[in-house]
Amino acid sequence: MTNNPRVLKAFKATRALGIPDRLVKPVLKNLLAVYDKNWELIEEDNYRTLVDAYFESQDNKGEEDRREVDMGQGGSERPTKKLHLANDEDHGESEIPSRMVSRQASMESSEPCLRDGRAGSSSQIPLKQSRDEGKNPTSSALSRGNHKKDFLIPKTEESTNCVPVSAQPAPMRRPGGNSVTSLASSEVGTSGRDALHVSGPSKGPCRIEHSQAHLNGMGSSCLITREGKKPIKSLDDISKSTEKVKISLADEIGNESLPKFNYIPDNIVYQHANVNISLARISDEDCCIGCSGDCLSSEFPCACAQETCGDFVYTKQGLLKEDFLTACMREPDKQIFFYCQDCPHERLKNEYMPEKCKGHHIRKFIKECWRKCGCDLWCGNRIVQRGISCKLQVFLTPEGKGWGVRTLEVLQKGTFVCEYVGEILTNTELYERNTHSSGAERHTYPVTLDADWGSERVLRDEDALCLDATFHGNVARFINHRCCDANLIDIPVQVETPDRHYYHLAFFTTRTVSDFEELTWDYGIDFDDLEHPIEAFQCNCGSVACRGKRQKGRKVR
Repeated sequence: MTNNPRVLKAFKATRALGIPDRLVKPVLKNLLAVYDKNWELIEEDNYRTLVDAYFESQDNKGEEDRREVDMGQGGSERPTKKLHLANDEDHGESEIPSRMVSRQASMESSEPCLRDGRAGSSSQIPLKQSRDEGKNPTSSALSRGNHKKDFLIPKTEESTNCVPVSAQPAPMRRPGGNSVTSLASSEVGTSGRDALHVSGPSKGPCRIEHSQAHLNGMGSSCLITREGKKPIKSLDDISKSTEKVKISLADEIGNESLPKFNYIPDNIVYQHANVNISLARISDEDCCIGCSGDCLSSEFPCACAQETCGDFVYTKQGLLKEDFLTACMREPDKQIFFYCQDCPHERLKNEYMPEKCKGHHIRKFIKECWRKCGCDLWCGNRIVQRGISCKLQVFLTPEGKGWGVRTLEVLQKGTFVCEYVGEILTNTELYERNTHSSGAERHTYPVTLDADWGSERVLRDEDALCLDATFHGNVARFINHRCCDANLIDIPVQVETPDRHYYHLAFFTTRTVSDFEELTWDYGIDFDDLEHPIEAFQCNCGSVACRGKRQKGRKVR
């Protein structure tokens, strides 16, 4: 049995919790018999079924040992074992300190049919600390309060159909597939892959603590605070490993459902958007075929710097240059606007008698090197293409604004944080999507790609594009709005195509941002525009220059 690679992986997972292979082996045999050798059910949630079954077997064994001791030896002391039932009063001071993990074997919604109707007695099962006594010990201890129902390890002769179909974990769809991943929530945390479930009625105090190394490996979990007893929901990486760095999620308040959306690292056309990406459309004058290595290290700027007055906008440290950032942060009264003769926005509102265009902000572009250029991926003029490198976390804001994004490290002024990623829609598609919306969905605010609309007299619908991250998007969908003094600014970036109907929208810091500070950007909302495709929310940004203070009766953000 031990030669089976799946068995070895199971042993490896339980060894991380300090459980010897010889104790796991009989439990694993029983589960294979019960599940008819269906390894998927055992491997699900990082071998949670196997771990739960092991601890339940130790609970049952401990109860039998206690009854034998009470009947035969009275109160005499039993021999010490590496894994044993301990009384806090007898062994609390002599045992090596260990972290306590409180768990209950199953969720109420998926209880196995073999149950013990008796109320279990309070017990503790400490796991002896491993020899590796570092900051992140690999072993932990388990503490449980009284509960009414306990999972019993089925015997091999029992029926293999004892677990109802509804209780069996559904097969997971891999991130690489075409399915939409829903980060669903349960009453106490997450109900997805790599989740640590805590449920069931408990009479005693319940808390979960664990080393950071274990939390990072679990993927998603539900932590219970000792004082407030509110669940702390967390996910190890909402990006499904599609980003270079993990993007975690934490709900320290414990009263918000986890967001339901599909994480994508790159923009993708929804249906009719005209996004034509081809090397043939990039002329030799618009790229640097003759460059090699890092364009920033060359004596003279290459052709890709022509857009920004013949100079690169990035420093060798990967930051935006001060003068370019200052120009992009121009005061609102100094901004330049273009007014369409036939505005696509107004045309959607009233096709026959459209109102006058309210104006589109003419903005500075960054042009990065791309596939036709001779430089490599680590060229200093490819910052946005290389993706997210900052340590970011989605968190539940205490001000009632819902989910937000914060940085877990100090960010210098001019640092690239992320780009806004979503579905590429036409204006008509966005309008129809919002018109047919049931109202139950919580929409993110769409981004109109209108930075270069002034270069054309009339725009076709398939060329008037926007980004919508409601159903498919990246971490930027969680960044909250702040009027005027936000710590992020969105800047258009030309990468794949000289046609600026489509471009990337990148976020850079406008100042030094402290660690654990929330990241915000100005959506550019006209709170007085009651006919916008997305209803404006009640602004709760807290800025002294807030434009939405007079708006009442709207959703808070």
